[in-house]
Order: sequence, then C-alpha cells, then structure tokens
Amino acid sequence: MHSGCWRGSAPIEYRDRRGHDADADDHGSEIIVAAEQAAGGKRTSHQSEPAERGRGRLAVVATPIGNLADLSPRAREALADADLIAAEDTRRSSQLLSALGLQKPLISLHAHNERERGDALLARLLAGEVIALVSDAGTPLLSDPGFDLVQRAAAAGLEVRSVPGPTAIAAALSVAAVPTDRFCFEGFLPAKPRERRERLEALRREPRTLVFFETPHRIVAALQDCAAVLGGTRQAAVARELTKLHESVYRGRLEELAQRAAQEPAFERGEITLVIAGAAVESRGEGEATMSAPIAADEVMERVLRAALAHLPAAKAAAIAAAASGLGRETAYARAVELAAARR
Repeated sequence: MHSGCWRGSAPIEYRDRRGHDADADDHGSEIIVAAEQAAGGKRTSHQSEPAERGRGRLAVVATPIGNLADLSPRAREALADADLIAAEDTRRSSQLLSALGLQKPLISLHAHNERERGDALLARLLAGEVIALVSDAGTPLLSDPGFDLVQRAAAAGLEVRSVPGPTAIAAALSVAAVPTDRFCFEGFLPAKPRERRERLEALRREPRTLVFFETPHRIVAALQDCAAVLGGTRQAAVARELTKLHESVYRGRLEELAQRAAQEPAFERGEITLVIAGAAVESRGEGEATMSAPIAADEVMERVLRAALAHLPAAKAAAIAAAASGLGRETAYARAVELAAARR
C-alpha cells in the first residue's frame, strides 16, 4: 500500500544497500557461475527464461517504495518481457514505466476488481501470455492486491515467479533497532478506535516484534492506543518516508513516541511503518514462561482497573491501579477511560 514517487527518470536519492558478505550467501557460487556465463554471452541465472510454449507465466514483481534506484535489473527485465502488466494503479505504474523507458499494456487490478478480473487474466495466462503483477510500490500481496490472481495461477499449475525487491516491512525492521529474529506483519490497524484497541488487545501478549502500516492522519491516535494497550514502556520505531528524500526514523518508548507525534507535525506526513517490540518473556523453567517486569506491571494495572471500574469512577480506579502496578497515574487513567467507555 505504501506508494513511491519518482522525479522523471532520476532517483530521488541513491543509497548502496548491498553490503552483504558473499561468503555467507548460499547462492554465491551460482552468482559467480552466472557472471562467468554472462562474459561468454550466455543467458545468466538472473535473466528471464521464455514461458513454456502454450503455457503462460505470472511474475510477481517488487517495485521501489520511493527510490527508483532500488529497482533491480531483473525487475526491469521482467517488466520489459511481460505481455501485460496488472497494476494496482495504472497511472502510477505508467509513471514507473515511463521513467524506465518502457511502454507496455496495463490493466488495473486492485482490491475492488480483483475477483472479477481473475477469470480473464487466468485465461490469458493459459493462452501463453506472460503477466507481470505490480502494486503501487513495494512487493505485491503484502497489504496489497494480487492474492486472488496468484492463487488462481498456482491452482491452474502455471508458473508463478517471484521477482523480489523493496518492501517497507523489511526496510523498517532493518533500521528500527528492535529485535528482528522473530516478527509478524499485521498490515493496517483498524481505523475505528474501538476496533483498533480490540486488535491491539489481541496482540498484547504476542512475543514477536509487531510491524504495522499506518496512515499519517491516524498515527497519533494509533500510537496513543498502542501505548495504552501494549504498555507505554515498549520500545518502538516510527519509520517515515523510507528511501525517500525526507526519510526519518523516530525511536523510543511508545509513550514517548505518542507524545512526540502529538507535538510534531512531521509525524503526520508521508508513508509510515510502525515497528513495536513484542511482549518480553522470562523463562522460569522448562516449559514455563511468564511476562517480564514491564509487561507484568501492565497486566496488574489491567486486572485492577477491570475489577475497580465495576464499583468506582475512572479517576479512583486509575489511582488504585497506578499504586498497585507502579505505572504512572496518567497511563492508568487513560486506560481506565477506555475501559469505561467500552462498558457503555
């Protein structure tokens, strides 16, 4: 869903992000062989093979999330080889193709027409055409359209080829400075406050790092709800305008980020990816685990509030919960108000 932007055919900004250890790459030898083949004029392992005669191919192509220089040569080749490009927004994809010096037929494929277009696109694939699937920016299917077409093509026994590349999920995780060994992507949080808090409540004990997309006009409310439900002491990062000219990453505790977002207008601009550390766990023995200190405090506050609100107003319930948990009275009161409102 995150959209990219380009200025003509030139990238807004270029950063060399390869920096990886070739010795640690399981495919290193394949890449070396491919380079040697290229020197002899042979097709390399990264070049597209023609589709099998009479059988089409669907290429799922990742496109830049803001910096045109991040488009891989293989992605450009996949777009150039396609008979048709299925795009989330044909206008944006036309701009990308123009920047690449390509002219290709485009057909829109988005959340509102994906199912009705599926039969026609599958028929073209079965007839032997090569279709490239792209989203506005980033990797298709990751909070973007394309699942229905990929599922249909796979079920029909057609080749579905990945042409990997940029995604705001991986980009944000790489700079968030929170644990990345395990994470889960939750897409966009619900727009309505009550539904958003319910989703967060379901994720409150999730030990993996959480990754969300968020819109600029909802980031303040989202951070406030995250702090109230998940706990204000959770480490998090707000990654804004990744790979673009005004890329910014804000790091800190959720309560700090919520406060900054309410005070700094820049928070409410551009494409946003929110990364939140998971609920910490502390082993007590084989097969046993318990929430660590910050999370335990949140749990104490929650239980006290739920019990006290049945008999007391929010302010008094918050004072008791804050004293019992050791958390701030403001945090307890904010949560008490939410719970009280939900009871009505």
